[in-house]
Amino acid sequence: MKLKLGIPKGSLENATIDLFRRAGFNITTSSRSYFPAIDDPEIECMMIRAQEMARYVEDGVLDAGLTGRDWIEESEAKVHAVADLIYAKQSFGKVRWVLAVPESSDFQTVKDLEGKIIATELVATTKRYLAANGVKAKVEFSWGATEVKPPVLADAIVEVTETGSSLRANKLRIIETVLESNTQLIANLGAWSDSWKRRKMEDVRMLLEGAINALGKVGLMLNVRRDCLSAILNILPALKNPTISTLSDDAWVAVHTILDELTVRNIIPRLKEAGGQGIVEYPLNKIVM
Repeated sequence: MKLKLGIPKGSLENATIDLFRRAGFNITTSSRSYFPAIDDPEIECMMIRAQEMARYVEDGVLDAGLTGRDWIEESEAKVHAVADLIYAKQSFGKVRWVLAVPESSDFQTVKDLEGKIIATELVATTKRYLAANGVKAKVEFSWGATEVKPPVLADAIVEVTETGSSLRANKLRIIETVLESNTQLIANLGAWSDSWKRRKMEDVRMLLEGAINALGKVGLMLNVRRDCLSAILNILPALKNPTISTLSDDAWVAVHTILDELTVRNIIPRLKEAGGQGIVEYPLNKIVM
């Protein structure tokens, strides 16, 4: 038996493959194939556009897949959300679908767009958003380059953004957030009820979440005399209390902890001053909570 897993093709592709690598799965893609190789004999991968992923998972073509919550809501697919995985194409955070208008326009809220034209890829969600706000406007599907359409081809757009830089570059300003989204691991309802497939998906979830937890973290270990230990512990932050291990010389102990990578350059000199010796910093692939 194999788990049929959908990998998002397009903007999320590289970030997803890198996340799987950190989780311990090596996925090899080819520009000529939509069936990438993976070094797990129990998984069979297929490349699918994120916009279509939920539909194929719902229909059972795939047992599971990774896509944005935005596209799940857009398609209204009935799938099981296995995990929220907070990563995007440029960063490890959420993205926003925002309502944006030309900087020079007088539009201030969604109410000001009554009777106007709004361009977006997220048509159904935008229509529901307008209806919820009591606004009637024409929503047009955009095939791409949505940011360049106002003010000539549209009065406003609903577009996805991580940093807002592309919108600013096109002289657009955000007036409201329509939807926050993040990547989700989703499952076909039938596959989720299958005990073997469910356990496999839960294993994959645990490893992917562990890889995300390790991002920006490093491990640190050092030796210190017992009479200097309290000074060392006062310097160290940690996810929980650092691990203290006895060495062959009872006068010394080993300290192991996990730190934010950006803090290490400030902490290591202080540890050395406090009596730390043999200080080793090492990368982390996964932190399973």
